[in-house]
Parts: sequence; structure tokens; C-alpha cells
Amino acid sequence: MALPVLFTERLILRPVAAEDFEDWARFHADETVMRFLGGVQPRSVAWRGLCAMAGAWSIRGFSMFALVERGSGRWVGRAGPWQPEGWPGTEVGWGVLPEFAGKGFAFEAAVAAIDYAVDVLGWDDVMHSIDPGNAPSIALARRLGGANRGPIRLPAPFEADPVDNWGQSATAWRARRSAGMN
Repeated sequence: MALPVLFTERLILRPVAAEDFEDWARFHADETVMRFLGGVQPRSVAWRGLCAMAGAWSIRGFSMFALVERGSGRWVGRAGPWQPEGWPGTEVGWGVLPEFAGKGFAFEAAVAAIDYAVDVLGWDDVMHSIDPGNAPSIALARRLGGANRGPIRLPAPFEADPVDNWGQSATAWRARRSAGMN
């Protein structure tokens, strides 16, 4: 199977790879980044997560992408389609390193990833599982056109975490894109 590579104005979205591990581990060790993503992880747990993300391409046929800044080649974060076993829906998630936060990278990546999920994967719905205290992700979900559909439960080990289902139908997404969403 040929793995996809997507290009946006400032980013390359490509499947995660072994060369991403140092940045991946730094991402997962950062308290700010991981506050709403299950908490800080030691390198060994981050390694298993990287391998799970990479392996999902073979098992599910999709996974989150590594985000690489086109101009510099720096690793920005991760974003993309995600639906591990027991997940409550077809999710497009995102996360960027602190030095890239607030600069539109997550929005740019999420738009490309939702387009991919809807147009290539054929998803009828896209959701974002967001902690009610995560104001930046809620703002991004709103900017993407998502609506809060109420609380959901994630599978173990996250079943006790408060999470809301933000999302929209593929039809609503396509209408926003046709209307020139920015």
C-alpha cells in the first residue's frame, strides 16, 4: 500500500516514521502539550505510541500524520484521522509542539486531514474528542465548523477523562469548504 503524503502551504503531512521519535518523545514529555492528551509519557511509552500510530496505517489503512514544516524541515506535531479499537467515532485529532502553537499550524493540518478523511477515506462524519477545559482545541473545533454534541466516553485507559464530542457531518464540511472556509 502506498502511504499518502499531503502538502499544505506550510506543512508536509506524512505517516510517522522512526526518524520522528526524538521529536515525538519531546512532544509526549511536554506537560503543556500532554495536559489534555492523557498526561506526560516516558520515552518507552512514547515509543509504543509512535509504533501504534505507524502500525495503524497497516491495520486500519489510516492514522495520524507527522507534521513537518516545509520551509525548515522541523517536526511540528501530529494530526489526522484516528480510530483505535473502541473509539466513539471517526476522529481527526491534532497536537503541535508549544513553539508552533497559536500560529495556525493545527488549523492548516486539520483542514488537510479532514479533507483526506472525507474525500479519500469516505467518512460520513468527523469528530474531535476534546476535554471541556481545553480552550484552544475547542476554539479550533469551532473554527473548523464543529459543534459540541455533548459528552462521550473514551475507551480504557481514558474512560474517566471528561471528553466532549465536537464534530460535523461530511456534508456540512463540504458545504463549509465550498463556501470558502478560512
